[in-house]
Order: sequence, then C-alpha cells, then structure tokens
Amino acid sequence: MTKTVEFYFDLGSPATYLAYTQLPKICAETGSELIYIPMLLGGVFKATGNASPAMIPAKGRYMFQDLDRYAKRYGVPLKFNPHFPINTLMLMRAVTGIQLRQPERFQAFIDCLFTALWVDGRSMDEPQTVAAVLSEHGFDPQEVLALTNDESVKAVLKENTETAVKRGVFGAPSMFVGNQLFFGQDRLDFVEEALRQI
Repeated sequence: MTKTVEFYFDLGSPATYLAYTQLPKICAETGSELIYIPMLLGGVFKATGNASPAMIPAKGRYMFQDLDRYAKRYGVPLKFNPHFPINTLMLMRAVTGIQLRQPERFQAFIDCLFTALWVDGRSMDEPQTVAAVLSEHGFDPQEVLALTNDESVKAVLKENTETAVKRGVFGAPSMFVGNQLFFGQDRLDFVEEALRQI
C-alpha cells in the first residue's frame, strides 16, 4: 500500500510555506508520497465562513511571532511579507497550470514563488513583479500568463477548492493521511505519526 500525504495548499499562507519546507523530509523518512493539491484559500474562506487569523490584530501579531519560532526551529528563512494579504488567484491558477501541463517543472515553479513571497517579501499580486520573478527563474511569463487564462486550468483549481471544502478543509495548510485531516503546520508531528502507523 502506497502511503500518501495530500497537501492542500495556497501560496499566500505563511504557515503553508513552513509546512512545504518540512513535508518532503517527512515523506522521505516515512516512505510516503507527497501529493500537492493547489486550492484557492479565498474560496475556502468564502465557502466556510472562515477568515485569516491576521484579520484579528492581536491574533495576527501572535501568529507571526509563532510562525517565526517555528521557522527558527525548522532552520528555514521566513520574512513577513509587507504586502500581506496577497490575492493569489492568478498565482494559484499558474501553479495549477504548470502542474497540469509541465509537471516536470512544478517543483521548481512553486519553489521560486514560495521564496519570492516568504523569503524575499516580494509583492506577488503585481503582474510585473510576478513576471520578473518568473523570468529570473527561467520561466516564460507570457506562457505562464496564458495558463492562468486557460478555462480547463481554472476549472481544475475550482474543482480542487470545492473538493477541499467537501472534505472538511477550512484553511491552509491542510493535509490528509487517508481520511484523517490535519490542519496547520504545527500539526506535522501528527502527520508523521499517522504515516508511521500505516
């Protein structure tokens, strides 16, 4: 039986960035496959009545302090993006398009976008900034832009988001091991535990 972690993610979540830095290692150590499923966090929030913790000032301040603690524990860079919150509709369509049409470049694609957002603090809801980041990493901005306008790509992202909500997802990151849902990068130890019990 193949052990899998289904990773529902949106680039605009700093907690998702931290989970993304750790999940490949957890999967490698447990002999599991990591399945990336792009979704639109704004769509999930709308469907579930949820909102970003950052919308509550005291909670937002705490959240970013806590994420910084985890980044130090994991030994990974994390910079609060001054442009947060980011509208990720275009980015998540691009991610979905690359996953569908150029799967061999998918990892490099999300690597450069996560880094731009949560290490370099770039304004990734500005098309010219996105184009610059893509060019710097060997991607053709026009080709990627075309993917974001592709109706079949839009449909897959919408379907992923609807499926996430049906499965009980209310935020990001959300991970499934079998039918067990784990929410938040601070639940990765439970993800690992579940994988080791299979």
